[in-house]
Amino acid sequence: MDYSEFNDEVNRLNRGSYAGLPVVEAPGSDGVLPEGLPAPEAAAWRISCDWRSDGFEANFRHFLTVVDPAKVPALIVGDWGSAYESSSAQVVDLLVEHAGRFPALRSMFLGAIASEECEISWIQQSDVTPLLEAFPSLERLEVRGGSALLLRPLRHERLRVLRFETGGLPAEVVRAVGESDFPALEYLEMWLGTSEYGGDATVADLAPILSGERLPALRHLGLQDSEIQDEIVAAVASAPVVAGLESLALSMGTLTDEGAEALLSGQPLTHLRRLDLHHHFLTGTMVKHVEAAFAGVEVEVDLSEQEEPDDDWRYIAVAE
Repeated sequence: MDYSEFNDEVNRLNRGSYAGLPVVEAPGSDGVLPEGLPAPEAAAWRISCDWRSDGFEANFRHFLTVVDPAKVPALIVGDWGSAYESSSAQVVDLLVEHAGRFPALRSMFLGAIASEECEISWIQQSDVTPLLEAFPSLERLEVRGGSALLLRPLRHERLRVLRFETGGLPAEVVRAVGESDFPALEYLEMWLGTSEYGGDATVADLAPILSGERLPALRHLGLQDSEIQDEIVAAVASAPVVAGLESLALSMGTLTDEGAEALLSGQPLTHLRRLDLHHHFLTGTMVKHVEAAFAGVEVEVDLSEQEEPDDDWRYIAVAE
C-alpha cells in the first residue's frame, strides 16, 4: 500500500471517490431509478436519507432490491436521519442483519456526513464492534464522529485499514484498539480530539498501540488532532511500533517546539518515507531543524502554517 496515495485518496472522498471507486448515490425509496446505474461492483455505494425520503431503513431496503448486494465492494453510510440526535445503532443493526448478503464487501465508511449536515462532534455514533464481527472479510473500516462511539476488544483477521475521524475519541475506544488483535492491519489513524468533545485518552491509553505487539503488519500510524500532541509525540519518539512504520502522522494537533525536540532527540526516524506534522505551532527555527533532520523523508511541515510562538492559545484542526 502506498500510504501517501492512500492519504490523497481519503481526501478525495468528498470529491466523489472512495476505495478507488466512484461514489454513487444509492437509489432512494421513492421508486425512481436514475438512468445508467453502474454495475454493482463498479461503484462505492452511498446510502443516506434526508427530510424528503422515507428514512434510512426504507432507503437501505430499497437499495437491496435494485442493486445486487452480493457484488457490492464498498458502502458509504451518510446521514441516517438527524444524526445529531439519533445514533448509528439502527444502521449497524441493519448492516449486521443483512451481512450475509454482502460477501464481496471490503470497504465501509460509517458516518460520511458533511459539516453542513452535522458537525463532526455532533454525530451520534454507537457500538461499531458488531460490524467487524459480522463482516470477517472487511478490509477497511472508517468511522466519522466520536459521540457515544464504542468499540470492544476483538480479533479480526482481514482488516487492513482502521480510521476514526473525531473531534473527541473516547479513551475506551483507544484502549479497545490496543487490546484488539489485528494481524493484517497496515494503516491505523485516530483523530484523538479534545476533552471538550469527549477526547479523554491519555498517553497511557496508547501504550498497547505504541508497543506494536498486536499490530505486526502496521506500516502507517496516525495519532492526530490532539490537544496533548506534545505528550503523544514524546511517547512516539521511543515507541517500539515506530521501527516497522513507513509513514507517521502526528499532525492536526497542538504540536510545539517541545514536542518536536522530543521527536528529534528520540529514536532514528530516517527509515520513514513520510512524516506528517501539518497544522502545528512550531517556530520557524524548529521547522528548519525538522526539515534538516529528515532531509531524506517526505515531511509535511509547512512554514506558512506557523503560529505566533508566544500565543498561549493552541487549538486542534478538527473539534466541533
